[in-house]
Parts: sequence; structure tokens; C-alpha cells
Amino acid sequence: MEQDSKAYIAGYIERARRAQEAFEKMSQEEVDKAVQTIGRVVYENAQFLAEIAVEETGMGNVEDKFAKNRQKAGIVWNNLRGKKSRGILETDEKTGITTVAKPVGVVAAITPCTNPIVTPMSNSMFALKCGNAIIITPHHKSVRCSTKTVEMINAALAEQGYPENLIQILDQHSRENTRNLISMADVVVATGGAGMVNAAYSSGRPALGVGAGNVQCIIDEGYDYREAVPKIIKGRSYDYGIICSAEQSVICPEGQFDEIMEEFRAGGAYVVDRPEDLEKVRGALFEDGKTNRHSVGQSCQKVAELAGMQIPEDTKVIIAVAEGTGLSDALGGEKMAPVIAAYRYRDLDDAIRIAAENLEKDGKGHSVSFHTDSEKHIAKVAESLCVSRFVINQCSANSAGGSYFNGLNPTNTLGCGSWGHNSISENLNYTHLMNVSRVARFMPDNYVPTDEELWG
Repeated sequence: MEQDSKAYIAGYIERARRAQEAFEKMSQEEVDKAVQTIGRVVYENAQFLAEIAVEETGMGNVEDKFAKNRQKAGIVWNNLRGKKSRGILETDEKTGITTVAKPVGVVAAITPCTNPIVTPMSNSMFALKCGNAIIITPHHKSVRCSTKTVEMINAALAEQGYPENLIQILDQHSRENTRNLISMADVVVATGGAGMVNAAYSSGRPALGVGAGNVQCIIDEGYDYREAVPKIIKGRSYDYGIICSAEQSVICPEGQFDEIMEEFRAGGAYVVDRPEDLEKVRGALFEDGKTNRHSVGQSCQKVAELAGMQIPEDTKVIIAVAEGTGLSDALGGEKMAPVIAAYRYRDLDDAIRIAAENLEKDGKGHSVSFHTDSEKHIAKVAESLCVSRFVINQCSANSAGGSYFNGLNPTNTLGCGSWGHNSISENLNYTHLMNVSRVARFMPDNYVPTDEELWG
């Protein structure tokens, strides 16, 4: 069995290397055209791909997946176009160093069922941008829709004369095949659950993985919460809560807490604060301390049904007024449904404490959302919390992964640094799939400091 699996994967690796050898000879313009084609296929087929993703996975909703397919395709391509990724990149006149871009080789990408269209898309765009070939192994719950995406992309690439097998996707799915793929490829990109990411880091190959999400959202005291609340509702409800960068807890100044909850209600939230109802919500979201799979990516109405509760049909999010941080209350951890935990804080130090304790439960290293007018408070929060990105006055769900309106790299793979046991603390980008050679010139006129200048 093991030998059969190794032979099966070796065939994929061999085909990928042949394709890459031919692709590596193509110009920057030809490479960029291939990358644009990948994004364009998803953009132009966004509705169809959203429909088959929801149909197969049973997670999220077509409307948000359609928007995600279009937005991610556009913003990733916009970020990549015009950037040099082949041959000589630049020469630094001061240091005398010339940098030369080279492919990393065959990329193995493990993709999740929560983002079964845009993650294969963006990983393929990043890989091809640098002249690499890529082999995708999708989550077993999203095999058909991820495979269809790759097939449509490959058909468009073939029409333009690109080498066959630049992008491949496994047609036989098992842990054994995934394990052999990630141990035989040159670089591994892993997007998904902790077990899979840990396997990638244990593969013996360079790996780029991500950590769990549990975005803490703080509303600063005195900030106009009417500006913040609609963004938070949008983020928590987006694709029924399966986005790792979506808001998970809202931490509010205690003097404005009741007003903020009323604003949430006016925006379509259902607030749960009675102990017996909170326990029902916990039971709907978690089983034996783990995520209840029946709640993942489901609507508020489905979550309420699992909880044995009645809520209005037009409810967009459920707000659970938590009884403790994630260290004592499961509601402070990651929730894969449109449910957000709510907290009161006394001062900013208390808000930071609440966020930090929730991040210790889940999501350390990922992201924090902060709604504020104070640069001083931004600095304090940024210096205090161990996450890789702070999203200011934005909907985190569709901006932590990059946006037209911020400077973060557009991606679907968000690194969480050593806090999340990851090798990168930034958004995965094409540069992570590029080897760089450096030409160092002899510079005899460089100044050499004296001993006195060094040590005096």
C-alpha cells in the first residue's frame, strides 16, 4: 500500500517537474498572463463555483462565496500584476548586491473545505508567479468543487498554450497520499486545521502553515460604536462564520455596553445573556470541548435549532454575553458559526487582558480588530497583544486577508508566527515561494571603522 502511494505521488511530482522545466523558460510577461488567467477564471465563474462549493460542503452561503470569489480573484491579481518575479530583480548601488529570482520547485498545497475555491486559486497564482508548478490536495469534503476549479483553470491555460500539469490536483484522496505528497514536494503550503498544519511542518520539507483564528474585536471607549457595529455584524455573519479572519469576540466599554447591544439588535443581532440560554448555545457550538461539526458554517437559524431556541428569521448574528474569557468559557474560543461572544471592560488594560486570555484559548498570533480614533491606543494595543495583524476600523473578515483599502498582502493563508507555531507572521505572498540568489561584488572603497570607533 505504501509503495503504491509513493509511486502514485511520484507520478505527480515527475509531471510537475517536466511542466516547470518548460514554464521556467517563459518570460515575465508570459508568466504574468498565466497568473492573470487563473484569477480571471474564478472571477468569471464566481457564481457557479460558489454554488457547487455550498452544495458539496454544506457550509456557508452562495451570496458571500460569490462575493469572495470575485473579490479575492481581483485583489490577488491586482497585487501581483507588474511585480517582477523572474530573473534579475534589482541591484542595490549602496551594498553592491544584485538579487536574482529563482523558483522554489514543486509546491504542495493542502487546501481547506472552508475556502475550497479561492485558496487553490491564490496558492496557484503565487506558485506560478515565481515559475513553480503546484500540486493541490483538497479537503475530503470539497474534492469535487476544488477539482472542478482546477479543471476550469487548466482548460483556460491549455487554450493559451501553457505546459500541461503546471497545476495538478490529486484524484485519489487519503492521508497516506497527502503524507507522501508533502514529503516529496519541494515546499509545502498548508491552510486548514491544526493537525494538518502540524503534519506539514513534520514533513521534512520547508513548510508555510497557518494557525487557528479567534479574532478579538475591541471597541475603544468614546469611539462612535454606530460606525463599528455594522462592520462587526458583517464580519461575523460573512459566509456563516467560517472565515478564520472574522470577528469572534466583541469587547465593549462597560459604560456603553447596553447601548452597544441595542445597536447590535437594531442591526439584526439576537442577544443571549441568560445562563440557561448561554448553555444551550455552547451545546450547539461544542461537543466534549470540540467544535460541533453540525454547526460549522451554518446559519443563525440552524444554530438556534441545534440549541433548541427560537430566534427571529432575519437574525444575522447571535451575540452570547460570555460568562468568562476563553480560559473558563468555551464561548471565548473560536466559533465556526455566526455567533460572537460579548464582553464588558473597565479600561483599555482590562480590554487587552480579555483579548489576551481569549487568544490563549485559540488564535494566538492571528489577528485583532480595533475600532478607535486614538493613535496612542493603537500603539498600546499593538505593543501588548501577540498577533500578526491589527485591523483598524475595518471589517476584519474581508480585510485581514488583504484589501484594496489596506496594505496587507491579499491572500487566503494568514501566518500566525511562532505564537501560532507557524514559520511566517504575515500573509502568505508570492515572495514566500521564491528563492533569491544574491550577487555580492567586491567593494574596495567601503569604509572600515577603527577599533576606537567600534569599541571606544
